[in-house]
Amino acid sequence: MSRTKEVIIPAGGAKPLAPYSPGIRVGDFVYTAGQVGLDPATGKLVEGGVQAETRQALENLKKILDAAGSGMAQVIKTTVFMTDMANYGPINEIYGQYFSEEPPARSAVAVRALPAGALVEIEAVAVVKAAG
Repeated sequence: MSRTKEVIIPAGGAKPLAPYSPGIRVGDFVYTAGQVGLDPATGKLVEGGVQAETRQALENLKKILDAAGSGMAQVIKTTVFMTDMANYGPINEIYGQYFSEEPPARSAVAVRALPAGALVEIEAVAVVKAAG
C-alpha cells in the first residue's frame, strides 16, 4: 500500500476558501475537506436554504471522491456540521437520498458558524474503489 499523499483537486469543483486541499488520497483511503454548498460556477453559496446547501455540499463531495477513484458508495464515515440543530431533519432528508443503502458511520455536530455563512458543512472518509 502506497503511503504517498496525493492532493485531489477535482476538475470543475468548488474552489477552496482557504489554504487547504479539497481531498487527500493516501493508499486506499480518501479524506475530504469539509464541503459547504458553494456553487463551483459562481463561488457563492447556493440559494434555497439548508436543503439546497446540503445537496450542493454533497455534490461537491461527490466530485472530490470521483476524482480520487472513490465514490459515494465507498464512504465509510462522515461528519456533518450545522449551525442549528433544528436543521437536523431537513438535512437528513437530502443526506438520505445520497446514502440510502448501507449509509456510512456519521457524527452530527452543531457549531456557532461555518465558512461563507453556510448552514451546513460535510466531510467524509472513503475507501478507493477496487480495481476491475
